[in-house]
Amino acid sequence: MHVKVAELVGESPTGWKDAVQTAVNEASRSLGTVTGVEILNFTANVEGGRVVEYKANVKVAYVE
Repeated sequence: MHVKVAELVGESPTGWKDAVQTAVNEASRSLGTVTGVEILNFTANVEGGRVVEYKANVKVAYVE
């Protein structure tokens, strides 16, 4: 078994946990079987003094 790593950005309008899950979901669909995730950092877009989009930069380990 050979594990590979990809770096992705997940986005969500509801929170950072959902942003991470979005990245994992995309990796599962396009890369293969996800075996782990490392969260690199969290960021957000702000409009009018309110957070409107949450972002999570992650590294995803997967097996093709």
